[in-house]
Amino acid sequence: MEKVLITGGNGYLGARLSKYLAEEGFRVTALCYPEIAGDAEWRSKLEQVIAGDVRDEAFLERVAEAGDYDILIHLVSLDHRDSNEGMPSAVASVNTTPVWSLLHIFSKHRLKRFIYLSTVHVYGSPGSRKITEEEPLNPLTPYALTHALGEELCAYYNHTSEVECIAIRLTNSYGSPVFRENNCWWLVINDLCRMAYEKKEIVLLSDGTPQRDFIHGRDVCKAVKYILRDPRKGVYQVSSGTTWTIEELAYKIQAVYRSRYNSEIPVRIKPKERQPEHTARYIIDNQKLLSTGYTPDWPLEKGIGELFDYLEKA
Repeated sequence: MEKVLITGGNGYLGARLSKYLAEEGFRVTALCYPEIAGDAEWRSKLEQVIAGDVRDEAFLERVAEAGDYDILIHLVSLDHRDSNEGMPSAVASVNTTPVWSLLHIFSKHRLKRFIYLSTVHVYGSPGSRKITEEEPLNPLTPYALTHALGEELCAYYNHTSEVECIAIRLTNSYGSPVFRENNCWWLVINDLCRMAYEKKEIVLLSDGTPQRDFIHGRDVCKAVKYILRDPRKGVYQVSSGTTWTIEELAYKIQAVYRSRYNSEIPVRIKPKERQPEHTARYIIDNQKLLSTGYTPDWPLEKGIGELFDYLEKA
């Protein structure tokens, strides 16, 4: 079975993906920072767990020489806030330069496939249209810009090396963390579910009209597996293909809470300046992903229930 190196292996998505691919039979090495995760059960499923910094090129050289990896999945990035507020050199040192370093180093060590986790933010303002992988990029924030640059590096190495590079443009993932220390409670579904469970109310900071496409973390992992099986290069959008307003999400969480706990909790929303007659939607098209044979397992109601399961045990 193929050997896989996952950078950011102890992160919110990386921890789940490392475990998932190991359970699917891949020989997984998780690269953690700043130290190896302490969960013995999680570590036991992996072939190897190592600690190191993707900004350290000498360290990456040693990993490449020792590992003989078939696949590298790169998940390391600052979040939206830190990317958009940080100094350019610091942001680029995490979000962009390691992509180049990894491709430069591992392309010389028989790497077959490089999977880069990008974001649908590279499209800019989505408006109210269906967006496919052929949509021109229009990054409007440093976070989006650094990921667009990462994708350009992937395209460059697709043309100049033997490595098959794939960029995954992810929408909004959610779900419980593998490790308690994973910083995931700023994600909107996670945040609202925890608010509902702990405070017995849902309070929105907006008027509820912003839209999002939500996909559960376990479906993201399944999507990655199917993309790894697909011989095509290029870009894949990993999305649910369904867009919800934050108001609709809040009432969906309220309904799941009501059914689960037989109790009513209020939803508090800022008043809208005007009430639209209908909501124009954007759609993050996922037909390319579906053409791999992938099908989602986690509809929104099930994913919300999974978060309540976690919060009950926490």
